[in-house]
Order: sequence, then C-alpha cells, then structure tokens
Amino acid sequence: MIDKTQTHKQYYDILIIGSGPAGYVCALRAAQLGFEVALIERGKLGGVCLNTGCIPTKSLLKNAEIANMLKEDGSILGFSFDHLKLDYTKAVKRSRENSSKLEEGLKALFKRNHVTVIEGEGTILGPGKVVVTDTSTCRRSFFSNHIVIATGASAIMPEHWKVDNDVLTYSEAIIQKTLPKSIVIVGSGAIGLEFGSIWNAYGTKVTIIEMADRIAPLEDEEISSSLEKELHNRGIETLTGYAVKSIERIEKNLRVHSECAGTSITVDAEQVLVAIGFKPNTENLGLESLGLESMIGSAIKTDDHMATSIPGVWAIGDVTAKMMLAHVGFAQGTLCAEEIGEVESNLIDYHAVPHAIYSIPQVASFGYTEQQARAIFKQIKVGKARFRANGKAVGNGEENGWVKLVFTGARNKLIGAHLIGYDVSELLPELTLAKTLEATMEDISLNIHAHPTLSEILREAALSASGSPLHG
Repeated sequence: MIDKTQTHKQYYDILIIGSGPAGYVCALRAAQLGFEVALIERGKLGGVCLNTGCIPTKSLLKNAEIANMLKEDGSILGFSFDHLKLDYTKAVKRSRENSSKLEEGLKALFKRNHVTVIEGEGTILGPGKVVVTDTSTCRRSFFSNHIVIATGASAIMPEHWKVDNDVLTYSEAIIQKTLPKSIVIVGSGAIGLEFGSIWNAYGTKVTIIEMADRIAPLEDEEISSSLEKELHNRGIETLTGYAVKSIERIEKNLRVHSECAGTSITVDAEQVLVAIGFKPNTENLGLESLGLESMIGSAIKTDDHMATSIPGVWAIGDVTAKMMLAHVGFAQGTLCAEEIGEVESNLIDYHAVPHAIYSIPQVASFGYTEQQARAIFKQIKVGKARFRANGKAVGNGEENGWVKLVFTGARNKLIGAHLIGYDVSELLPELTLAKTLEATMEDISLNIHAHPTLSEILREAALSASGSPLHG
C-alpha cells in the first residue's frame, strides 16, 4: 500500500492515464463514488473520439448528407439554385468548433466532480508510482494504490507506405481544409467508409482498396453486398481482395500498387488514406517496470473486471483491444471504477455491444451474423424487412435499406441484428436492450411502435421471422 502521508498534490486514490472515453468516464464514476481522482493527459481532453474521431467525423458526415440531398434530390424536394457551392473549409471549421464545445463541457464536468487534470505524459515507474513529464520536460511524481491505464490506440501506418505528407491517417485527414481531387482509401472499416462518404459527397473521386474479399468484412455478408452496391451508385469504386504492396510518388500523384491472386493493379490519386486498423498505445508507459507479462501483442490483457495481472493496475478502453469502440470504453471505464469501489457492477456482454458505420448509407449491427449463427446454432430463424415499405422512410425520401434479425432456441431469443439504411444506428438501442432482457421474436413482434417511425421496421422484421409479415 502507498503511504498516504505524501503531500496532497502527490497522492490520489486513483490515477488514470488517458482522458479518452474510457479514462474520462472512469474518472467521473470514481469521483461519484467518493474517490480523489487525478487524470493524466498529454494531449487534448476527450482523446481521439472527441477531437479527431467520432465527433468531428459525424459533423462532416452531416454536411455530406445535406450536400447529397441538395445535389441528388433538390429538384424533387422543390429546391432550385443556379450555382450550388459546397464550402468544405466551413464544414471542417464547424466540426472543429463542435469538438471544442464538447471539450469545454468535459472540463466543466471534471471541475464539478473535483477531478484533477494533470497535463503531461505519464510513465509508470513501479506499482503505485507514476512520473508525469510535461511539455517543458519538468518531471513530477504521483502516487496511488490504483493506476488505470486508458491510453487508447493509434492508427497503423506501415513505415514504407509513408512516402510523404499526402499519405494520411484519420488524424491528418480530419483537420485538412482542402479536398483532394482524388483519393485512394486503404481499408473498408468504419474510418475508410466514413471518410469515403464525406469526400464523395464533395466531389472527390474515391477508390477503396480492401484486402478481404468484401468491403466491411466484419459485417453480415448481405450487408457488405448491399453497401457495396450503394457506394457504386454514388460513384465510389471498390477493389476487394487486393493487398497493397507499395505506395510511390509519381509527379503530382501518388501511385498505389496492389495485388490479388497474382494480378497486379495500380491506382493513381492525389492522396492516400491508410485506414487498416489500430495498435494499442503502450509505448513509453513503463510497463516493463511492472513485470506485466500478460501482454497480447501490444495490447494489455485484463480479466473481465478490467484488472491486469498486477494488483492495483487496471486497463480499460482501446489499449486492451477487447473491442475498439468508444462506447465499449465508456462501459469499461464505469466497470473499472465500480470494481475499485467494490460496489455492485455488471460485467460487459460483448455479444450485446452495438457497432455502427456512419457511412452513407449507415450500417449498424450487434451479435451474430446470419452466417455465424448457422455455423454455431442448430436452429435459427431469420426475419427481414425493407424500408421501402416503411412510411417514415418513404416520407424521408430514404427508401433504400433493410433490417435483418436473427433468433435461435426454443424461445426464439434475439441473438443478432444487421441494418443498412438512413440513420439505422438510432434503431440499435431497442435491439440491444431486447438482447439484454432476453426478449424473444414474439416479444418484439408484440411491441407497438408509434406510426410513422423508422423503428416500425423492427416489428416487421420480427413478424417476418415468424412467417407472418404484414408488409412483406
């Protein structure tokens, strides 16, 4: 145990390294439980999510959505104009302002909950001791019985691909104020697809290269197929099954060399966005001094309670690589604080965690895909419903897309959901709550939804699984 006779500014009940979604939620929940908490942050409060990830991209995607509406549906909706001008610089400015607004809100929350923010880079020197080095290289020591590592993750960039500053990761892409005329996006996960949708709406020629045999490879196969068709309809080119081998500068463009089953292809573009995944931020943390032998690759291994193999050392969020999602970080941060506080807490059911790709159109899902369910369970039922039969979707002018629900067992419990279409991420909470409460196909089909709403499609999909669709 740490000697609490250290000065008040040196000792805290809990020291948290990193202020992203996992870290800041852990700090706030721990403060609610009566702990004296300090949060160590070397960058901007809120981490990637608030500053260069979730929040600013959604701001840009809103602009992209409006741009598409004006370009594609303006005449149908009764809007007319001679010269439509899309100012991407103002879109970026708005996204930065939104991030700043939320960062100020976070500062206010810390102040209200008496969470101390320590600026600088934290390094663990041993159990219970962290040294923080600030921008002036000043070093200060802090002590605690509980150290929580919440340092997040960084984009993977193969060294030989970074030929110049026009080879980007999301962190550079989100702040650039000028649009390239053309871009190659390597990777078709959430980041690649979302940036592709943004730039496509503003007129950039977008080519997405994916090493897997389909885009959005972690999604249900039908979802991937439908999404690819939608992207093609918007003019986005996709190359699947191709592995990028090299990137080189050719005069004013970058040339991307890719191969698929012995076939080579090159694509030229002004810029390249590399969106092939993330690696946990564990460098310079001093983990060696802890004797932490429970590393999986570069991720920190924890048990279900977010504890590492070293007593008093915890890890939460992307640095654990359990599921690199902001809302998983929120849940892990809450769980960690409650475990430290020895209050009743709920373990995380990762099969019930929702995830969404905010591309145009959106993709949302949780649980087992149809293919996974058929391989694991003896008996399943699948129900589908399309938005073209949904009154609210027709009124919105957003009829493309559909919902698939997967059920299993004698009681037909919901085990998976897969959605594609306008704003489908907003339909997920009802479904994940249904999973948590072990709702059945019959329960969902009996739930009365307001009319007209997009959510009515969930009842229709459940009815379809039962063999009695009303609008199928």
